[in-house]
Formats: sequence, structure tokens, C-alpha cells
Amino acid sequence: MTNKFKIINDPVHGFIKIPHEILFDVIEHPYFQRLRRISQTGLLNLIFPGATHTRFHHALGAMHLMFTALETLRLKGTEISKEEEKSAMLAILLHDIGHGPFSHALENMLMEDWHHEKLSLLLMNDLNRELDGQLTMAIEMYQGKYHRKFFNQLISSQLDVDRLDYLKRDSFYTGVSEGNVNTQRIISMMNVADDKLVIDAKGIYSIENFLTARMFMYWQVYYHKTSALAEHLLVKILDRAKTLVSEGKELKASDNLKYFLEKNKFVRATKEDIQRFTELDDNDIIQAMKFWTKSDDFILSYLCKCVIQRNFPKTMISSKPFEKDFVEDKIAKTNAFFNIENGAELVDEISRTLLPYNTEKQPIHLLPKNGEKFRLENSENQILSAFINQPNTKYILSFPREIN
Repeated sequence: MTNKFKIINDPVHGFIKIPHEILFDVIEHPYFQRLRRISQTGLLNLIFPGATHTRFHHALGAMHLMFTALETLRLKGTEISKEEEKSAMLAILLHDIGHGPFSHALENMLMEDWHHEKLSLLLMNDLNRELDGQLTMAIEMYQGKYHRKFFNQLISSQLDVDRLDYLKRDSFYTGVSEGNVNTQRIISMMNVADDKLVIDAKGIYSIENFLTARMFMYWQVYYHKTSALAEHLLVKILDRAKTLVSEGKELKASDNLKYFLEKNKFVRATKEDIQRFTELDDNDIIQAMKFWTKSDDFILSYLCKCVIQRNFPKTMISSKPFEKDFVEDKIAKTNAFFNIENGAELVDEISRTLLPYNTEKQPIHLLPKNGEKFRLENSENQILSAFINQPNTKYILSFPREIN
């Protein structure tokens, strides 16, 4: 009989225990093993060479933090049954199971309007049937339908174990130390009041540090102008490929990728859609881009070379949209230089907006000694929260390196 109580050595959190057999069974499943071949941060390793970690790493880390958080809440007097513990760990383990190749970049490209959370739910239900209903409570928690609300907040809120893991992990692998949050300290400050997840009031500075760390990680890493451009290029490449295929052009690609390039209507995911989706990973996309660098479609081959040879277009960043005439001039120069008429395909304005702390959507509550919980932004002790609840937008213009 297999010993399913394994210990995994993780570079970020140290040793991770698998305390329930069902967790091991889910980790062993092909749906979950696929996450080893899905990058956690898309093409970020082209900007931060160390960022080669996967969704597999992240899911295990988030599961570990969930276990730690539940232990903390138990110590503070919140009753949590073994069944609830197991279900919360399953829910967070599977929260990213529906991610497609290169994580977020290709989400709507392959199956329009199929957000990864929708796909995750679909795959969870599939696994639940296979495992005789053992994931039912986990799915309720994931959807926020379980009667004890704090479980869903641990899975998905402004201070959930998902964020705690990816910030610390992405900071570790990119080498950007501003994102290195003290997960242990934050978890040790977690509490439950009125069935909601709260933070002991004395932990306010750890929370502010977490929110600002997240803001720095977004501007320095995820929304870094070259990161934003790399992600945008991926979307454009697949968009272009899909257009060419719809016009009857023959493009080399793996069978599973070809299936999604050729299919246009996804009202409901069929059995075949799901089967093929769970066999797709980053390798299919990289292989296709390598083929397409030699495509006779100039735009497709140009974009693929940008990624495969890491010869990115030039970028400019601004706090306001670029002037129309300025953009038109770049397009005209692109047309002239390459002797083409669709230069607009190679000039792009991308925008990224970040709201570091949303006071409307699941605000963070603090719990003082007297038990009267209040919102983070209303605390007399807060230093930064009042400044980080405003959205901020940056605009990026990209155009071929060959023109000035």
C-alpha cells in the first residue's frame, strides 16, 4: 500500500506536510500534475530569469499556508472539524486547477469568456464525481456557499492564503525583495469574529506592509512594462493565429492547440473541450511559437520572433494616454520601414490599473481587545491604508525596435 502521508521540501516554506490521504490522491491526478507544466508568472522569466516556478509549486504552498492558518484559528478557540480542515485544504489546492497555458495571458483567448475560476469549478466537479463526492464541501467553500464564511475568505479575499503564497513565492523567485511578506506573522494575527475572518488589531502594520508589498510587486513585477508587453504579445500571437486559421491558413501546432485555434463557439464546455484543455500546457504554446517564427504571415512571424528570440519591441511608459498623432506617427513609420500596410498590428497601447486596497470589496477588519471589530481604513493607527485605496493607471506604448 502506498504511503500517502508525504513531506515535500519547498524552497519558500520549508517542509510541507500532506496530512490527509485525499490530498495526495488529488496531487497525483493528471489534472493536477499538469500544473507542473504551467508557469506561475507567464513569460516573466524573460525579465526576471529566476521566475521559472510553476502553478504546481504555488498550489502546494497555498495548501500549506491554509493548514497553518487553520491551526492558528483553532488555538484561538475557533472550532474546526477534521472534515472542514481537509475540505479547506482541498479547495485551496485546487483553486488554480483551471489555469490554461501561461496562466492569465491566454485565459479568454482559447475559450472566450471561460475565466480560469469557471474552469477550475468545472474540473473540481469532474474530480468530485471521480472521487465519489469527497470534494463536495471543498467546492461549497470555494464558491462561498459553505455556511461558515471565513473559509471562503481564507481561499479568496484581499487577505487570503493564495495571495500570501504567491507574493512570497514570486518575490523569492524574481529576487524582488519588496514583495517578501512575513506570512507567518500575518497568519499568527488571523482570528474569527462573527464568522468572518479578521486580524488582531496589533497586527495592523503587518497588514499594511502586506498591502504595500503587493502594490510594489504589481508595479515592479507583474505590471513591469516589459512583463505587460510579454503577456500582451502572447495574446496577440494567439489572436493572430486564430484569425489566420479562420481564413483557412494552415498553421503547424499540436493537436490540442489546433483544436482550440479552429473551434470558435464554446457555449458549454463539452467532454472533448475539457479533455483537450487538460492536456494543454505551456509547451504546446512554445512549440507553436517556434514553428510560427517561420510563418509566411509577416505579423505572426514577427511577433513570435519577439518572444522566442527575446527581441522585444520598444516600450514607453506614461501616466496618461498617448496622443493620437504620436501613435499614428509610429504606425506610419512601421508601415514605411517594413513596407506593409497593417503596421497598426505592431503598435500597441496597453494600460494597467491597480487598486492596492479595495475598501468596498471584502474589506479587511481588525479585532481589538474589546471585541468590537472595525475596518482597516478606519483605524487610528493606520499609516498607509488611506493612501492605497485609490486606483492608479499606467499606459505603455510598444512599437518595433527598428523605428525610432
